[in-house]
Amino acid sequence: MTAQSTAGRALSGPPLDEVVATYFPAPHSYTGEHVVEITGHGSPVLLQAILKRAIAEGARLAEPGEFTLRAFLNGKRDLIQSEAVADLIDAATPLQARIAFDQLEGTLTEHITTLDAQLFDLIAKLEASLDFPDEGYHFVDPSSAASQIASVVEALDHLLRGAVAGRMIREGATVVVAGRPNVGKSSVFNRLAGSDRAIVTAIAGTTRDLVTEPIDVDGIAVTLVDTAGWRNTHDVVESEGVARGTRARGVADLVLLVLDASEPLTHEDDRLLTDTASANRIVVINKSDLAAPSPKLRGGEIAVSALTGEGFALLRKAIANALVGEERLRDATPISNTRHIALLEQCRASLESARHAAEATDVPEEFLLMDLQAARARLDEIVGRRTSEDVLRHIFERFCIGK
Repeated sequence: MTAQSTAGRALSGPPLDEVVATYFPAPHSYTGEHVVEITGHGSPVLLQAILKRAIAEGARLAEPGEFTLRAFLNGKRDLIQSEAVADLIDAATPLQARIAFDQLEGTLTEHITTLDAQLFDLIAKLEASLDFPDEGYHFVDPSSAASQIASVVEALDHLLRGAVAGRMIREGATVVVAGRPNVGKSSVFNRLAGSDRAIVTAIAGTTRDLVTEPIDVDGIAVTLVDTAGWRNTHDVVESEGVARGTRARGVADLVLLVLDASEPLTHEDDRLLTDTASANRIVVINKSDLAAPSPKLRGGEIAVSALTGEGFALLRKAIANALVGEERLRDATPISNTRHIALLEQCRASLESARHAAEATDVPEEFLLMDLQAARARLDEIVGRRTSEDVLRHIFERFCIGK
């Protein structure tokens, strides 16, 4: 909330509450401006009354993200750190919060600053060479320039290697539970969800529609989806459920294909194994508590019992590893934002073009310089040194009111 000064006049109306007013003089506030924080008692009725009184006295509600936008414009935070504020607020798992806080602390900014300094040094030498062509000064030779560019590309590749995992940790993943009827899909779903979300009966075809549940798997926000058992059926409603399950498998980040340990493989099992062979998939052998031969497969399956819970700790670890990899869970990636990833990929493309120009014998230095400047411009966009008003509006409008 922002307000004009009311110094020198009394506020109207009876007292509403006893509050604590904390004054933060510029530049030692969140926004870098003079800020007064009013802390009242937690009653929503009182807080609403205080807001109404403040607005009546000339204040207005802040726009979404306005405080963080002001902090950015006043140099208190760069754009990466500003975006991290929203990510930290939205974090639903400890791993999401950890990545957001690392970016808020400047981890990614430090990486970008290092790369920018290397490019700035190379650009300065090339511009100096172009400024004194008649004197024959060459502050950097082509082979040295190519080597320096290759070093920056290698550092970019290191960042981008964790991009897919980082984006999945930040945005979450969709995991679909699939299988033929009565293999225990819904029981596996319920055990992973930690509650009886899906109906479980001995009647085949109980699940007719997609059932979803948000869960936390080792710090990854997962939307778990239970689907109708796959089979040929003449039931119109069940057929639609089967079709929806097929579509869900097609867009899932991971498929858990559930088989029955107490029965040999059926035609439906074989069909599903074939259809999901190219997908990111974990084959789950359910009903491991039954004394019966398990289906003969190639190995790598995970045996569980939805009845006893046996094997589910291993399954959860396998899900996390299949989504982001064990290394990324142990050492969280510093990059997770789609905007940052796209700009780094554009930066890399410009650097590859510059490297080819440096290695060629017939390409003028001006073209090399243009590619390097384009690469550096992408880095500037990431941290906000060169960003359009439309991009800023898009970024900050997703913030909640008051941040």
